[in-house]
Amino acid sequence: MIITNNRIIDTVNKINNNKIIYFKNSILMFLGLLLFSACSTKSSNENKSVDDIYKEAKRLLDKSDLYEAKKYFDIIKLQYPASSFADDAQFYLAEIEFKNEKYIMSSFNYNLVKKLYPNSLFIKESQFKSALCYYKLSPNFERDLEYTKKAITALNEFQNMYTEDSLSLVSDSLIKELRNNLAAREYNTGMLYQKLKSPKAAVIYFDSIINDFDDTSFLEKAYVGKIESFMYMQKFENAKTIIDLYKQKFTNGEMISDIQSFEKQIALSKK
Repeated sequence: MIITNNRIIDTVNKINNNKIIYFKNSILMFLGLLLFSACSTKSSNENKSVDDIYKEAKRLLDKSDLYEAKKYFDIIKLQYPASSFADDAQFYLAEIEFKNEKYIMSSFNYNLVKKLYPNSLFIKESQFKSALCYYKLSPNFERDLEYTKKAITALNEFQNMYTEDSLSLVSDSLIKELRNNLAAREYNTGMLYQKLKSPKAAVIYFDSIINDFDDTSFLEKAYVGKIESFMYMQKFENAKTIIDLYKQKFTNGEMISDIQSFEKQIALSKK
């Protein structure tokens, strides 16, 4: 029985040793392939000029072979940082990240164009695209608004620098959309507090829209929400003041029927 057990142990040890040897050989083979690949890439570009490397990079990019194109643009950035193609490579690296929807890295690379190459012809487009990255990262209004605010700031900066550019009009449209999202968040929060029977808190959020987002589609709703909150608190004089402001601002308001209903309730409260 002892002999049998020893044989079993020896057999298991041999199997384990074979597995370890196989594993080691596999790793060595894998590292060898990586080294071969790296050497092949290096040797294939050793006799090429930076012009040739750039042309190959652009050819691959135009074919949407983003992974391989990135390798060639990286070579230009690392090995030819002073060449006339360096800013092109930096811009297209940002473009590749943008196409891959890696917007944080893309924005970082776009910003490097201006930082590293202040005379580049890609600065204007890079600045707009960097702002567009924040726009792409901007979530819907229920979630964190960090990138929404960053997008608005970046788009405003672009407009200030390129006031007459056609992209300034595009920026204006995006800013309006983003501001509307911020207003939507404020309005929904106000309505939530109304449902929770906390009208004082609701008024704070409606006031935020009235004071800070008066260019959005939620302005009229904010006035009505504020009036409704005062009505709930039976602060009828406050409600009447906001009703008067509403009627001045919205002569043909879509929610005029609500206003008329509030006025009837105020009139009845005085009897």
